[in-house]
Amino acid sequence: MISVSRAGSTEDFIIVAGFCEALGALDVELGRAHGVPAEIVMALFHGENHESLALKYGSEDAMMFIARWEGAPAGCIALAPFETDAMEIHKFFVDPAFRGRGVGNVLMQRVFDEAKKSTRTTMLVNTAAYLKSALSLYEAFGFVHCPPFHAVPAEISHTEVFMSRPL
Repeated sequence: MISVSRAGSTEDFIIVAGFCEALGALDVELGRAHGVPAEIVMALFHGENHESLALKYGSEDAMMFIARWEGAPAGCIALAPFETDAMEIHKFFVDPAFRGRGVGNVLMQRVFDEAKKSTRTTMLVNTAAYLKSALSLYEAFGFVHCPPFHAVPAEISHTEVFMSRPL
C-alpha cells in the first residue's frame, strides 16, 4: 500500500535529503555518458541538505512529499511556485527498490492535486533527456515539450528537457 504525506519534520527532511542525494548520484552517473560535467549538475540541481530542503519546501507555497510503501520511505517529489502563474516540479525520485509499483504515479497525482488548489494555471518541469523513466511518466501525465524557462549552462544544454502542461 502506498501513502503520501507532506514532509514537515526534521526526520522527514532527512529522509528526503537521502533521496535527493541518490537522485544526484543517478543524474551524475547517467549524465557522464552524455558528456555532462558532474560538478555542474551537482551545483545546479543537487546541492541541498535536509536543512536547506526544509527551508525551501517547508512553506505554504512550496512543499515536499514523501511516498511510503507499507510504511517504508519509497520516494519523494517537491512542488514550488514559478513566477506568477506556474508551479514547478522538483526533486522527483523513487527508490529503485520500489519502482514499478505505482509510487511515481501516486506522487505525481498528489502534486497535481496540491497545485490545483492554487490560482496558478501551468505546471512545469525541467529534467534531463537521459532520465527516460521520468520523461515517460511526465508524458503520461500530459506534459509536452516547451521552450526553456530556466537558463542552463552550455555544457548541459544538449541534455536539458523543458516540459509544461495546463493545470
